[in-house]
Amino acid sequence: MKKKIAIAMGGYSSEYRISINSGNMVYKHLNRDLYEPYRVHILQKEWFVVTDDDTPYPINKNDFTVKIDGKTISFDCVFNTIHGTPGENGLLQAYLELVGIPQTTCGYYQAALTFNKRDLISVLKPYGIKTAVNYFLNKEDKVNAGEIIAKVGLPCFVKANRAGSSFGITKVKTEEELIPATKTAFKEDDEVIIESFLDGTEVSVGVITYKGKVKALPVTEIISENEFFDYEAKYLGKSQEITPANISTEKTRQVQEIAKLIYKKLKMRGFTRSEFIFHNGEPHFIEMNTTPGLSQASILPQQAEAAGITLTELYGSAIETALKAP
Repeated sequence: MKKKIAIAMGGYSSEYRISINSGNMVYKHLNRDLYEPYRVHILQKEWFVVTDDDTPYPINKNDFTVKIDGKTISFDCVFNTIHGTPGENGLLQAYLELVGIPQTTCGYYQAALTFNKRDLISVLKPYGIKTAVNYFLNKEDKVNAGEIIAKVGLPCFVKANRAGSSFGITKVKTEEELIPATKTAFKEDDEVIIESFLDGTEVSVGVITYKGKVKALPVTEIISENEFFDYEAKYLGKSQEITPANISTEKTRQVQEIAKLIYKKLKMRGFTRSEFIFHNGEPHFIEMNTTPGLSQASILPQQAEAAGITLTELYGSAIETALKAP
């Protein structure tokens, strides 16, 4: 009997449309001989299944079922493609655990941890993972530009602490630009992280559980036409994404091993994509995405293709891993 798969997409953040693209890509490529997929839009005001004729059917949040044409449908697994809240910060994972439905990403604790840039860096430092120098602000804190710059230097990056897809991020070159940049970041989150500038080659490393084993995918080198890998560079074609990266075999192996170490130490599941910059020849960790983009423009599908894994195989493996998880 085919497994009924809810593909969760949308979310409550600025990344809503990107998530819809990812979810539709999964819907398109899932093996119909094994799975019966349903597109589930998770929005702030309502959750509903969208059928092929664009008819919405509301989800019953008590048990995550849906009634279509008088028949109640229960799902065997949720394929989570939500970027941002509630799919990447642990809220959806916790809810699904409560109602007893497996899902394809990491657990709720790991999702909450990795979505918080400051907390993730703190957890990884004891393992010798190199990162940028950083400074943290809450929304009510007084911003002392001189103190911040004395610690992180110029240029620096001002980021929303809990946001993705480069929303709320500014490259700051002068002290006068710092406070306006924090205001931009605070529009996305009530916490801000300010990081020192790392000069070097930027790479992205996908790590997945594939056929029961943790696997690092081919490394992607990111060359942005803009000053950094911002929203335009990620989604509007303003970058080159070269897979495999133009780095040495030794550097490739080194950054893949670090990405796998992080995956294993955090007890991750599903797909992850970690960003690094080779600063002074050493890979410095930037962030981890636990629901990475899965649209055609996204990096992880490019890496899977370079590894000889089709999208159908990639997505199917995520479901089978979730179904077997304890």
